[in-house]
Amino acid sequence: MLNVKILGTGCASCRATQKLVEEVLAVRGVQARVDKVEDLPSIMKYGVMSTPGVVVDGKLVHAGGIPARAQVEQWLDASALAR
Repeated sequence: MLNVKILGTGCASCRATQKLVEEVLAVRGVQARVDKVEDLPSIMKYGVMSTPGVVVDGKLVHAGGIPARAQVEQWLDASALAR
């Protein structure tokens, strides 16, 4: 099972990013645990200075702005292949 973290304080972009990630997971039938991390010290541990950030299986894959759907699909495909 993939572990995805959405890093952000709850802004509209952070919520939209979480929704997008969850939609892609559902469409692809990928089982994943999606956690929302809103605590600034925890976000900073990943080196994220601009939110939203996305972490897939412990690796920061995105920071700043809402990612494109194709990017999300690519992260999930790469993570699934690495298993």
